[in-house]
This record gives sequence, C-alpha cells and structure tokens, in this order.
Amino acid sequence: MKLIVGLGNPGIEYQFTPHNMGFLTIDRLADRHRAELGNRRCRALTGKAQISGHPVLLAKPETYMNLSGMAVRDLVRDLELDPAQDLIVIYDELDLPLGTIRVRERGSAAGHNGMKSVIGALETQDFVRIRLGIGPNHPAVSGERYVLSQFKRSQYETIDRELDTAADAVETILKDGVSKAMNLFNRKPEEAEAGK
Repeated sequence: MKLIVGLGNPGIEYQFTPHNMGFLTIDRLADRHRAELGNRRCRALTGKAQISGHPVLLAKPETYMNLSGMAVRDLVRDLELDPAQDLIVIYDELDLPLGTIRVRERGSAAGHNGMKSVIGALETQDFVRIRLGIGPNHPAVSGERYVLSQFKRSQYETIDRELDTAADAVETILKDGVSKAMNLFNRKPEEAEAGK
C-alpha cells in the first residue's frame, strides 16, 4: 500500500486557495482513478485507488495545515508503512513560480508549517514530496495572507495544468520511481514554459 497525502485546510472558505494545492491534487487523482474520498480515517478524509499498478490510499488531513503531521503519522502507523518507501506528500511552495513543480526524495520543511508538522511527527525527512509552485505573490501582500486568499480567475488555466502535472508526477513515481520523475518534472520555469 502507498499513501499519497495532500496538505491543505478543510472548509469551503479554503477550498480554492494557494495553500490547498495539495488537497486539489488529491481531488485530481481521485477523479482520474475513480476513487471516492468518502472515508474518515486517522483524522483524514481518505479514498482507495489503484494507481500505476499499486494499491493507494489518497488522504487529505482534516487537522488544518499546521497540524498535518498528526494525521500523517497516524495513517503511516495504521497502515504499517515505511515513509521512505511508501509515502508521497504534496504541498504548495511559495518560492516556486505558479505552474511549476519539484519532486524531491527528502529534505527540510524550508519554512512550510505543514511540512514542519509532518517531519516532526514522523521524526524523519526521508520521504518523497512534490512541491507545487504558487508564487510569486504581490510584494504588497504578506505570504501568509496570499496563501489563504482565493485564486484569481486569470490563474485558473495555469492551476489546472499544474494539477495535471502533479498527478502525472505521482503516477510516474509509482510506475518508474522517483529518479525518473525528478528527471521529467524538475524543470526550470523557462523550460516548463517552452515545453507547453
């Protein structure tokens, strides 16, 4: 079993905000693979799917972003998983331009409170993560305010492509491994733009 977790905040007011890109990717994967996110397990909304030949549990923690680690830790324990082998965490990254993604095998939280919580709860940085670009926000708007504000209509098309790319990356990781996914998806913004 593989565990795919998207980070975000529950509640309609947060549904389509930059901080919920992880949740939106889980929704995209659920749509693609006909999974129903209708079960509550370990303080997360979950649904089972088959992706790239693997049984997968898709999960959206309901603990709010800053306490995401509690749900992730409980799911990992409940499913008896090894985070380094079986976990993928998907979340927003203010330092990456909107429309770009980065796949990494391990690493620090780099100031992201949700990832700080996950790393702290799991007591390891060794798990695959997909960071989804949401920047740059306007200089006059604080990062905290920006990540919780609604997306603009002019951004919808870029966001839609980014969610498709993130779902593609998950499928590639499960099918061909994280190194292949890093080679395919970790492109510079200008390369990503040229490849459209």
